[in-house]
Amino acid sequence: MDRMAHKPAWLVPHGKPWTRSNGRTPFENPWLAVREFDATAPTGRPATYGMIHFKHLAIAVLPLHEDGTVTLVGQNRFAFEDYSWELPEGGGKLDVDPLDSAKRELREETGLEAAQWRKVLEGQLSNSLTDELAFGFLATGLTQTETEPDETEDIALARVPFGEALEVATAGYIKDVLTVAMLLRVHHMASKGELESGLAALVLG
Repeated sequence: MDRMAHKPAWLVPHGKPWTRSNGRTPFENPWLAVREFDATAPTGRPATYGMIHFKHLAIAVLPLHEDGTVTLVGQNRFAFEDYSWELPEGGGKLDVDPLDSAKRELREETGLEAAQWRKVLEGQLSNSLTDELAFGFLATGLTQTETEPDETEDIALARVPFGEALEVATAGYIKDVLTVAMLLRVHHMASKGELESGLAALVLG
């Protein structure tokens, strides 16, 4: 992933960090653990802090085809009880290379395999309450194989121009934050010359 040549001085941390006890785990399942800590805030004030520990990474893939289209995945999501169009996404084990998890997730949900992969995003999805980390990859040189969906997933696929996907996302019709962030990130990379000219042309239309 491309970085700024020089980090701005204002990015330096300020103040004291949080301190915490070893914590308690009142609830746990194979995907997450709810933890509670006796803590001291950066202001010195004592606090009880609850945090959700995720046992998997969040993985997102932006599959960019040679004609400038991207493949999106549609499915019903449990938490908000609504239908979501998003990039191919899923979880990756903490002890597995995120790229390997991305390759698996793309193949399972779309049946696509990619010849070229590039990590374009790392993020903290909700850092006030969870420790969930996200990794996003741009996948190109795509070929079609068979999908391998999870037994709980009823997936629809849509292949749309990159610009249309970006417009729909920025208009608020796509609410999945990883999808929005990935589309904006790749468009920014294309605009700033961080992608090779052929890929940038596909993104910018």
